[in-house]
Amino acid sequence: MATFDVSIKANHVEVQNALAQVKKEIANRFDFKGTCAEVTSSDSEIICKGENEFQINQITEIIFTKFGKRGVDARILNPRDMDKSANDKIKRIIDIVNGISTDDAKKIVKAIKTTKLKVQSSINGQVVKVSGSKRDTLQETIEFLKKEFPSLPLTFDNFRD
Repeated sequence: MATFDVSIKANHVEVQNALAQVKKEIANRFDFKGTCAEVTSSDSEIICKGENEFQINQITEIIFTKFGKRGVDARILNPRDMDKSANDKIKRIIDIVNGISTDDAKKIVKAIKTTKLKVQSSINGQVVKVSGSKRDTLQETIEFLKKEFPSLPLTFDNFRD
């Protein structure tokens, strides 16, 4: 029985490398000199701080550009609205999506069932496990999911024969 997992996750090493490049560019750019513009991060979010909305928009654009250059799918980034923080500074939190939401997992399982391919799918937490008797049907399922859900940055892991 061949199986694979469908999930949404980022390569954390590349994310950290991209964020290091963002911090370096912010430190070196002329329009950020002498300002409080900064980027901090944790495993699940990136926090951008600046003096005005223009700086926050510039930092957000730099983040998306650097992620693209590092080969990290920018669809894993979910920017929130800007907030005013202490001392009239502006802050934006960008969430890093990790794992498939329950609603998306249900949609994926339902879509797989409508294909009439001879595969079984089940939801295991934030991962959808797909199993089938033939490798070819699993590869067809992967191609179907890529076409059916272009807005989701799906990753296919643990392909076992």
